Amino acid sequence: ALQFPKVEAYDGYLYIILHGIAYQAHERCFDTHDIDFFLGQTYLVTVHDGHSMSIADLREHATRNPKILSDGPVALLHRIVDAMVDRYRPEVDKLEDRLDDLEKAIFEDPKPALAKAILDEKRQVARLRRIITPQRDVIARLARRDFVDISTEMSFRFRDIYDHLVRVADDAIMFQDRITGMLDAHLSNVSNRLNEVMKVLTVVATIFMPLTLLTGIWGMNVPLPRFPGSQAAQFWWVFGIMTAVVIAMLMVFRRRRWI
Repeated sequence: ALQFPKVEAYDGYLYIILHGIAYQAHERCFDTHDIDFFLGQTYLVTVHDGHSMSIADLREHATRNPKILSDGPVALLHRIVDAMVDRYRPEVDKLEDRLDDLEKAIFEDPKPALAKAILDEKRQVARLRRIITPQRDVIARLARRDFVDISTEMSFRFRDIYDHLVRVADDAIMFQDRITGMLDAHLSNVSNRLNEVMKVLTVVATIFMPLTLLTGIWGMNVPLPRFPGSQAAQFWWVFGIMTAVVIAMLMVFRRRRWI
C-alpha cells in the first residue's frame, strides 16, 4: 500500500517518503509509486517497488561522471527528488492538453458522453492535488532547514523544487476551476440542444393541430358545404386550405422569431 509523503527525524538519519507519478493512458488515471529515503550523514538508501526512472537516471549519470557521488548524500537526495518533480510537468502538460480537447468538443461536438470524460478528468485532477500537496509540505521542511543535515546551500536547491511543486499545485487548482466551468458549459449546451429539439417538436405539433381539425371536419359522415368543382376537386380545395394554413402559421412563427 502507498504510504503518505512525510519526513521524520530519527537518531542519526532522516526518513523521507515521496511519490512519483505517471499517467496510465489505458486506465485513464494517474499512477503513483512511493520511494522511501533513509538519509544519513554519510549514506543515502532508497527503497521502492519496481523501476524508478529518477534513480535509474542518477545511476546512469554517476556511471558517466563518478564525481557526482562525491557531492554527498544530501546532494544525491536532491538530484533524485529534482528528477522526480521534473517528471510532473510533462504529465501536467498532457492533462492540460486533454482539458483543451474537451473544451473544444463541448462547443464543437457536444455529446452526452462528454460528461463522463469531464468527470474522469475531474477525478484525476483531484488525485493530482492529493499527490502534490503533501509532497510540497515535505519539500518545504527540507527547504526551511528544519533539519541540521540540510546545509544552507542545499536548502536553496530544495527551495527551487518547492517552487516547482507550488506551480504544479496552482495549476491543479486552476484545472479544477476549468473543469467546473466546462461541466457547467456542457450541461448548458445539452439543455439548449434539448430546448431546440422541444421547440421544433412544438412547432410541428402546433402546425398539425389545425390540419387535424380540418381533416376531422371534412371526414365526418354528414352533409358538408361543397366547394366549386367536381368530387375530385373537393380534395384539392381542402389540400389548398391546409397548405395556406401551414404557410400562414410559418410566417407568423418566423415574424415572432419562434423559428
